[in-house]
Amino acid sequence: MILDWFNARETAALGISMADSISLNEAGSFALGTPQRNGELQRLLQRAVQQARPLKLNLFKRAKLLGSFKWRLLDKGVDQTRADELTHLLLLQLTGGNGPTVANPAVTKPSAGASRKRIDSSLAAADAAAAKGDYSDAEVHLQEVLSFDPGHAPALSRLGDALCFLGRYPEAERAYRRALQRDPKRADTHLKLGSILHWRGDFLGAETTLRRAVKLEPRSANALCSLGQTLNALDRVADAKICFEKALRLKPQSTAALCGLGWIASMEGRFGEAESLLRKALDADPACSEAQVLLVHQRRMTLADKEWLEGAQRILAHRVVPVETATLHFAMGKYFDDVGDYSRAFEEFRLANERRKQVSAPYDRIGRAAWVDDVIRLYTAECLASPAEGANESRRPVFVVGMMRSGTSLVEQIIASHPEAVGAGELQFWGMTEHKHQELFRRRLPDSGFSAKLGASYLKVLARHSADAARVVDKTPANLDYLGFIHRVFPNARFICMQRDPVDTCLSCYFQNFLNAASFTMDLEDLAHYYREHRRLVSHWRSVLPKEVFLEVPYAALVADQEGWSRRIIEFIGLQWDPSVLEFHKTERAVLTASTWQVRQKMYSSSVGRWKNYQKFIGPLLKLRDLSP
Repeated sequence: MILDWFNARETAALGISMADSISLNEAGSFALGTPQRNGELQRLLQRAVQQARPLKLNLFKRAKLLGSFKWRLLDKGVDQTRADELTHLLLLQLTGGNGPTVANPAVTKPSAGASRKRIDSSLAAADAAAAKGDYSDAEVHLQEVLSFDPGHAPALSRLGDALCFLGRYPEAERAYRRALQRDPKRADTHLKLGSILHWRGDFLGAETTLRRAVKLEPRSANALCSLGQTLNALDRVADAKICFEKALRLKPQSTAALCGLGWIASMEGRFGEAESLLRKALDADPACSEAQVLLVHQRRMTLADKEWLEGAQRILAHRVVPVETATLHFAMGKYFDDVGDYSRAFEEFRLANERRKQVSAPYDRIGRAAWVDDVIRLYTAECLASPAEGANESRRPVFVVGMMRSGTSLVEQIIASHPEAVGAGELQFWGMTEHKHQELFRRRLPDSGFSAKLGASYLKVLARHSADAARVVDKTPANLDYLGFIHRVFPNARFICMQRDPVDTCLSCYFQNFLNAASFTMDLEDLAHYYREHRRLVSHWRSVLPKEVFLEVPYAALVADQEGWSRRIIEFIGLQWDPSVLEFHKTERAVLTASTWQVRQKMYSSSVGRWKNYQKFIGPLLKLRDLSP
């Protein structure tokens, strides 16, 4: 009976159906007190009530119906105010039977005093439900508040919180944005919206929102730490460090600040200092999931680290938002992989990816294939045979590309160990440019003026990493998509494309919690599809780019013959040989990728053929064996 009370699938579907029955024209022209247009809506809402009656709506189901109705209207593009008004009218119909007409809804509206009393009562009930961890019940009470006051900012913000715990992030984002429309000075809501944008990989949007939170509450350690995390993700480590240090001065026991500084220490290779900071965070708060997760990445775990596993399991047993749940499962997956318990490791990684899917947009297989088709069609051998007008002749840029987890960080570290080279990490320049100018990347070639402007802008980005290095490495794997475009702008740039066993590569992607929400990594079938499109693009660049600018490096061969391939790489980018590149693991620099620990170890071969430990779990990936390099 209890389960039946909460079973709202039919009512949610009915709410969606009701919203779909209202055309955009009807919704857009709707206005209270306009009988000639409202008559149609009145009849539609009355029919909706007749459909709902057999479902025997209780409080929970009614809230679900209203919520699905409203969000469907918003998804269709209905104006926020119109959607709120229509939802309120539907509520009146559902609660009043044959009540008022749409033309005069105020007839049965409760008095201001009665509404205030109901709102206060529902807010209190929502807070009590949230305190018990019953976020579904909290949502019901908050929807009741919004039925009386659709723009109630505190209720909207709390609704966003409940939806986060329920894993419904797109809805939570909309709730926070609506709260800020009503009250743009709510620093806590800016902070929570910024966190969602960060989780979803929109780091620039997160930065803007979090800066507003800091401006409104400059002494908020939480806001400063959230901003620091986003700046770290944007490869602005120095700025991030300032945020964490300021937060720690404001709040000396801030676990977020300690974790942030520990994260930076780890990226810079100071693993002992990182572990000390993270353990200090856990001493302050044993339930700090971020510290627990970061600890597992400071070294290879052993069975002697059972205490770490027990701590992670205790944190997971408490109610945490799905994103935090995912990071804990990823961390536990690494623990079990390190100690050789591969069955348990794969199950943890599977659970982690299922949780990550809740916050990520689905992978678009059709869209990905269409992108590759367009690039292949546009960038022919003839197109790339000679420099374009406005091209930049600089030889500074070196691009290391390939699938994620294919060895790009290793090759960047090797090159960055040369005294005349610098590693810039994963720059977002070309991806952001493509986002703004998609037509230029996949439909037509850039003109000379645009090429010259882009070339100058990119060199300024590289100059921020080094003013005098002969070569600067951009190791963004996704730049593989843009090699034709980049070659038109920088005809003398060098491209190093990493090739690693496809199953090893994809399995490593599946095991990694990517901050940029690369949704194709969260499903084995999607990974197999993406990899096939990746190889199709690699084959195209191999055939159309001039041989002197494009070098493929097999990861397994590099591991087997470190010096031979290192010499070949250094020669390819036009530098004189220097034996320091063989000591790449001693090079001190920030590595802002998942390989921060690995690139500081001597060359090892244990990652070659790693997939064999998981062979019985990864059927879709085994089909890629025919594509092995």
